[in-house]
Amino acid sequence: MKMNDTMDQKTEMKHLGDEFRSHSSHWGAFRARWDGERLQVTPRADDPDPSSLLQNIPDALRHKARIARPAIRKGWLEGKGAGSRRSGNDFIEMPWDEVLDLLAEKLRSTRDEHGPESIFGGSYGWASAGRFHHAQSQVHRFLNTAMGGYVRSVNNYSAGAALVVLPYVFGPYADVTMRNVTWEQVEAHTDIVLAFGGLPTKNTSVASGGISSHIERPSMVAAHRQGTRFVSVSPMRDDMIDEVEADWFASRPSTDVAFMMALAHVLVSEGLHDRGFLDQYTSGYDRFEAYLMGRIDGVAKTPEWAAEITGIDANRIRALALDLPKKRVLIVTAQSLQRARYGEQPIWMAATLAAMLGQIGLPGGGFNYALGSLAHYGRQQGSATLPALPQGQNGVETFIPVARIADMLLNPGAGYDYNGQKLTYPKIELIYWLGGNPFHHHQDINRLKAAFDQVETLVVHESVWTPMARYADVVLPATITLERNDLACGRSDPTMIAMQQVAPPFAQARDDFSIFAALSRRLDVEQAFTEGRSADEWVRHFYENTRRQLLERGEDAPDFDSFWSKGEVALPQDPDDGGILRAFRQDPQGSPLPTETGKIVVFSETIASFGYDDCPGHPVWLEPTEVPMTPDMFYLVANQPARRLHSQLDFGAHSVAGKTSQRETLRMHPEDAERLGVGDGDIVKISNRRGACLAGVALTDAILQGVVNLPTGAWYDPECPNGEAPLCVHGNPNVLTKDIGTSRLSQGCTGQITFVFIERFDGPLPPVRAYDPPACLAARNTMEGQCS
Repeated sequence: MKMNDTMDQKTEMKHLGDEFRSHSSHWGAFRARWDGERLQVTPRADDPDPSSLLQNIPDALRHKARIARPAIRKGWLEGKGAGSRRSGNDFIEMPWDEVLDLLAEKLRSTRDEHGPESIFGGSYGWASAGRFHHAQSQVHRFLNTAMGGYVRSVNNYSAGAALVVLPYVFGPYADVTMRNVTWEQVEAHTDIVLAFGGLPTKNTSVASGGISSHIERPSMVAAHRQGTRFVSVSPMRDDMIDEVEADWFASRPSTDVAFMMALAHVLVSEGLHDRGFLDQYTSGYDRFEAYLMGRIDGVAKTPEWAAEITGIDANRIRALALDLPKKRVLIVTAQSLQRARYGEQPIWMAATLAAMLGQIGLPGGGFNYALGSLAHYGRQQGSATLPALPQGQNGVETFIPVARIADMLLNPGAGYDYNGQKLTYPKIELIYWLGGNPFHHHQDINRLKAAFDQVETLVVHESVWTPMARYADVVLPATITLERNDLACGRSDPTMIAMQQVAPPFAQARDDFSIFAALSRRLDVEQAFTEGRSADEWVRHFYENTRRQLLERGEDAPDFDSFWSKGEVALPQDPDDGGILRAFRQDPQGSPLPTETGKIVVFSETIASFGYDDCPGHPVWLEPTEVPMTPDMFYLVANQPARRLHSQLDFGAHSVAGKTSQRETLRMHPEDAERLGVGDGDIVKISNRRGACLAGVALTDAILQGVVNLPTGAWYDPECPNGEAPLCVHGNPNVLTKDIGTSRLSQGCTGQITFVFIERFDGPLPPVRAYDPPACLAARNTMEGQCS
């Protein structure tokens, strides 16, 4: 760091460190103070259940993993683009102006020689809770403005199958999921919550745009005290909090559809299904019932049939089914269920089961996808239009489902099916990526690396040396949220939070907007991109648009300076009216659903017309395509982590405290461990034909025998980076998961479940270097500022 930089930052730090400042994250609002050496963080005072993820934030500002200066991969500078392996991590640090000049020229030549359809704009949108410094919006606005467009992705990894199938069954995704059954309704009305995949509060601590108040755990406890029965169908007992004393059905992974069908079979056999509701409010039910009862395929979906598949005793299944009729029942499917092969089926079948009980549209009853999967769901929705950065017009029509990026890069020109369309993968020359780490959220990392090697240029904005940054050609150091001003608010939260700058930018880090403004200047589109505003002026502009709405509604609407001083302002909410499903139940003729029949669709003529054998026209049980190669293989559940959001702040104190010998922790049943000769705290090697990783063992009886749990998010750390399938010494499960679509309908991701071998690792433990900066070459013409 240069002396004048140090003096300027010391002066600014003294000013910034005078008081606690308002800020926010995807896992909660908080206040923070930085004194130049230590960051203090305290949760928002009115939050009844603050997230422990806040404990990761103090390490974020000045961690050794921070990227200090722009860096370019040596091979890219030498003209080695597509086809060259990027695993060597040989970077050269260069001045901002020189890097921006080189990058602007590469962007221009790529656009002019190959067209904007050769550029992929990658981002996953979770980088910041802020509305302005929203990575996805920033990169898309830049590419539309400067490049004329880009190849985009649709849907997301969390809900890829649901986003496609739910509109066929009920109507628009947001209308069905965000404005349906709330936690207040559960407390007041629900007799039974039947949760497939549980209701893990580790997931409900998070919501895009931030959370001012975590209500999920208190709501569940209050409902339990008032007599609500919670039932969890999951291979892990702690997918439901202990306080609600849930009935645990320890089912094998990916067998939920069979379990649901057995419940449905009992309802029909005993004449307990609501035939009147089915006739009035659904379409195509009779075709499904013929399949359910075995009149089509000769296989009746009885509890005995399901017991062989799920591992659950048939009598327990039958008893549960008989408890459901005549009660207010809410059926919930976690997002995890659809992150697997044929992920559309559990969602569709759960909706069908809820319809058979006649509960859909009642307060606290029916079906609610993803309740308990994120804090977005189960809350009243805001009625104000939230501020968002205009992204302009994308001149490229080509898109891919988000989880098919490796397929696209490895198979340019190949055709594939998606939601009734025949599409073709484009040829990508340049990827511009910010706001995410695909080495966390994408499957089969070794295949993903091979895919990235097909691209001539890979550009990344990052604050820390994530695996994605290490694999890039051009790495531009970005600020984190604490180093800039912004606004945080989400559709399901009643408060807008002022995200006030707490500390100066680290080293030479710049915010994404400033980087794109500089590139836009070099590409002669600066005015179009910035509209003449600085980043802080955009933040003020955003607030004024919201304030105007508040004034028009007669709500409290302080001026910007007053809002900024207080740190928050209340936002209006829509009434808790049950949305389109309640309106449909109350008036099916006057308020039909926006589906092909105007009703709840149990059999879809449209989907059936696509001819997809992996997603036919009604819910079905489909045999898994991946099965254990030998009896000693385990189911591996690669779920969301409890100690971080995705892979964010994996180096934070709270995240690191959950590791075993610096490695991600694998949970295993004690009897499985005894059979393998493995003890608590031992290191094991987990492997299959796609890859291998190391992890530390924690024994627990809260997991089904034959199943192990390794959460996602440990930064990929290959022992030999240049190997074809190197051992990840840190415990990233995506070296093991399969990169295949859920079905031809949605092409969602299937990263939740796979099969693995496990053996105790007795050799010398390789060091974990996940958070160490790469071994960079010296800065050009000087030895100042090496990365290590």
